[in-house]
Amino acid sequence: MTEAAAAPVIAIDGPSGSGKGTLAERLAERLGWHLLDSGALYRIVACEALDRGVAVDDAAALGALGRGLDIRFDDATVLVDGRDRTRDIRTEAVSAAASGVAALQPVRDAVLDLQRAQRRPPGLVADGRDMGTVVFPDAPLKVFLDAGLEERADRRHRQLLERGERVDRDDVLAALAERDDRDRNRDVAPLRPAADALIIDSSRLSADDVLAHVLAAARKAGLC
Repeated sequence: MTEAAAAPVIAIDGPSGSGKGTLAERLAERLGWHLLDSGALYRIVACEALDRGVAVDDAAALGALGRGLDIRFDDATVLVDGRDRTRDIRTEAVSAAASGVAALQPVRDAVLDLQRAQRRPPGLVADGRDMGTVVFPDAPLKVFLDAGLEERADRRHRQLLERGERVDRDDVLAALAERDDRDRNRDVAPLRPAADALIIDSSRLSADDVLAHVLAAARKAGLC
């Protein structure tokens, strides 16, 4: 077994707005581990497709696009072919397109090796929708973080307003419901908890509460 393959992984999956991104960032910082925001990879492909006029349902073209991109993560900065795309990939338009892009097998194939390459000592916290079921099925700790649709819509709406995007809350709710349906019912790597995942409903929990819960599970698993 290589050193990278032996590095432990904490896989965090869940729907948009459940708080998994915040949890992953704080957990990686607390443990001193590397962080993988797998959703950013699909956002990058969707963002580049929209900018380059590539149809977001053209699986072959999107797969080729994904394989040809030079993607680098420099702390909180996302560089694509040398360009800073950190803010561009977080717009609502890109979010909507990314869900459909992520359902296409050629795109998933294009980013799988890149995802697994992030696994290196001392460990990796991987945030996504199929981290525990497909990408890192051997992860010693798998977390599925969920929350009610209304609560997630409120969180997402606040987040977008903080970024300066003026969007209607009902539109955000409808977009989340549509994305949930696509993610949970797609043929390729649908959103679902791994059989051995720790399932947490964050609807009535603070970010501190969720972090404490997962840290306790990590200690029990001998990861910290």
